[in-house]
Amino acid sequence: MSHPILPGATIGFLGGGQLGRMTAMAARSMGYRVHALDPDPACSAEPVVDRLVTGRFDDAEAAGELARHCDVVTLEIEQIGAASIGAAMRHAPVRPGPRILDIVRDRGRQRTWLGESGFPQGEWRAVRSLEELRAALEAFGGGAFVKATTGGYDGRSQVRVEHADHARDAWQSLADPRTGEPRPAIAERALDLALELSVLVARAPSGETAVYAPAVNHHERQVLAWSVLPGELPGDVAFRARELATRLADAIGLEGILAVEMFLTTGGELLVNELAPRPHNSYHASELACVTSQFEQLVRAACDLPLGRTDVRHPAAIVNLFGDLWADGTPRWERALAVPGARLFLYGKADARPGRKMGHIAALGTSPADALERARDAFARLTG
Repeated sequence: MSHPILPGATIGFLGGGQLGRMTAMAARSMGYRVHALDPDPACSAEPVVDRLVTGRFDDAEAAGELARHCDVVTLEIEQIGAASIGAAMRHAPVRPGPRILDIVRDRGRQRTWLGESGFPQGEWRAVRSLEELRAALEAFGGGAFVKATTGGYDGRSQVRVEHADHARDAWQSLADPRTGEPRPAIAERALDLALELSVLVARAPSGETAVYAPAVNHHERQVLAWSVLPGELPGDVAFRARELATRLADAIGLEGILAVEMFLTTGGELLVNELAPRPHNSYHASELACVTSQFEQLVRAACDLPLGRTDVRHPAAIVNLFGDLWADGTPRWERALAVPGARLFLYGKADARPGRKMGHIAALGTSPADALERARDAFARLTG
């Protein structure tokens, strides 16, 4: 039987990016001490943690050194080496645990598990060679998304392919960037979508579960551009999405939080896209919209505290800020913040590279549509 890990204890984070930064800030506000492991000594979380262990995510010795001084360990990125998880578990509970990470860190295993567990998903095939990719594209008879089974984030290591004649270019583009060697991949049939949405579920070791209202998301070049919470959805889609996400959390044995990305097809099907057992970009708006933000909820779930309420108090939306915005100098923050209800969140990253997430603009509104309009207005003013 688990016991609550109370404020005053130390939480370890595997990962010190922006998700670790924002969760660490929530943990500190609740009275916890925070340690983190990250390869970058100047990572986003560094200014807000009590101790940073610098090491690769597959460095088991570094993970053990982190956990040795912690009462519980959680994560902000799923690409943590299995040996690192095992080393951390010798010193403290790790939530979510190794089974979940083993399933989700490889897209092929994730897809296989979803199918074997009876969850709805689009048509896909494993591809381990150029010939298998061509065969998959020919079988689909149209466009497809091809994704490396491991690695990749924010649209990297995946490409859209419109025809089997483009298979060679797609296969080469997914080669390991360090070695140039081909990587196993999956091919997913392109679907006719009405919209994309996500649902966040929290589940404590005690078994208590809390589920958030669905967020509606918009992607550009396979990267989230904006998200609104709660999403405006037709008919009973919100109910079905919450029920599907809750069943997934139970089936996978969640301890922590799980974001379930979903597709709603033009035919009304609700399909699972991907799973992320960590804070998720599409629920950054929960910090303004909900009684309990996703970041505080992760702290509660990892520490086996009573989970917070997920009610939406006010609709909110976010627009992501990428490094491209800095191309002509510092964005005009004062113009954006002049929009009523607008808030600015920056991640403490010094190097504003094109395509790199640097922060987000959020806004409250009287309705989801109003919140999104305000957030997009604030974004437009940054360079206007």
